[in-house]
Amino acid sequence: MINSRKIFETINMISSENLDIRTITMGLSLRDCMHPDIDELSHRVYDKVTRKACDLVKTGQDIEREYGIPIINKRISVTPVSLIAESSRGSAVKIARALEKAAVELGVDYIGGYSALVHKGYTEGDRRLIESIPQVLGETSHVCASVNVASTKAGINMDAVSHMGAIIKQAARLTAKDNGIACTKLVVFANAPEDNPFMAGAFHGVGEPECVINVGVSGPGVVHSALKKLEPGADFSQIAETIKKTAFKITRMGQMVAAEASKRLNVPFGVVDISLAPTPSIGDSVAFILEEMGLEKCGTHGTTAALALLNDAVKKGGVMASSHVGGLSGAFIPVTEDAGMVEAVRCGALSLDKLEAMTCVCSVGLDMIPVPGDTPEHTIAAIIADEAAVGVTNNKTTAVRIIPVYGKKEGETVSFGGLLGGGIIMPVNKFSSRVFVNRGGRIPAPVHSLRN
Repeated sequence: MINSRKIFETINMISSENLDIRTITMGLSLRDCMHPDIDELSHRVYDKVTRKACDLVKTGQDIEREYGIPIINKRISVTPVSLIAESSRGSAVKIARALEKAAVELGVDYIGGYSALVHKGYTEGDRRLIESIPQVLGETSHVCASVNVASTKAGINMDAVSHMGAIIKQAARLTAKDNGIACTKLVVFANAPEDNPFMAGAFHGVGEPECVINVGVSGPGVVHSALKKLEPGADFSQIAETIKKTAFKITRMGQMVAAEASKRLNVPFGVVDISLAPTPSIGDSVAFILEEMGLEKCGTHGTTAALALLNDAVKKGGVMASSHVGGLSGAFIPVTEDAGMVEAVRCGALSLDKLEAMTCVCSVGLDMIPVPGDTPEHTIAAIIADEAAVGVTNNKTTAVRIIPVYGKKEGETVSFGGLLGGGIIMPVNKFSSRVFVNRGGRIPAPVHSLRN
């Protein structure tokens, strides 16, 4: 039974500890929209999205008002557009414009799925879509893109990795006056999940139902607050237990919101993503959780071990609270959206190399990394290759969302606004990776991929 103490505890989490539902995301299949005429295809996409998601925003607002739970974003993810655009010889940009028009009409925050899956190779449709990504992200505000370039089963498609280095630079160049904002809406994946509710990497995978509701919860501030209440000499078993119990409470709230949204929209419930997604708000930081464990500053020696404990405990607590946990699930470590991470970079405690090591044990990868605008595209591609190798070798999802900021040098500050926050331009290694990246072909899958 829920007693008054539990009720007030939850109220305090919301009012004082930045607890929220980060997103309700409707996943929607567009496979039945395919048509050889690109204009007809685009019309079908717009019609289906606006028809199926017409009540999404209102439902989220109603649940917020009735239960007093903040729901920060209402989003839509769709079938990877490269798949549905394959049937047409026209430009997929028209589909992106249809998605943008639908997002504006519906009032959603983002619509994801301008995506291609090329971990083993390209089709002509994949190539055309990827080439159009800079234009699409430059001229739309709500459309998000992703490209999966590697998987544990297939290895790393280095041709795609090299291509994405060039695409990211082009997207940054087209939106240079806005600090490369297009790149904040583009993720390069290894082992991309098909049910991820978090942007910019969300898409509705081919194994998903016709329509589904996924929820992403947040709550770094709640976990940080729980750890602050422990005795100063608490050992790691006590820390892990506290995080597990807190993650359980957070996830139960997400499960309730997901079930309620599913019922009201008459759409099946998919998953709860139990990731700790930080915000620029003071106190809502994954870095502060790690520092509460005893690190003077996030990034110092011991940070990877602390993050491993946090990620594992969050997942253990979450899976007990919901039978359907999916997406990314764990801890995000963006260096612009997390105030503690920003400060760690500012004081020199956290470097790109240390972040890469941390991604071995966190839920995703190098997220929201601002780098100098003159960073060569082969260096960006090599960063993607390194991160893909972490994912492929460890059989986990990893990703890169990197933003070359034209006109900015390492150590300078940049702001993207809203939940995207801002941070410090991070230095990259000055030595060249050009010959390595330009070899092309595929880095073979690791031996442990042979599991059949």
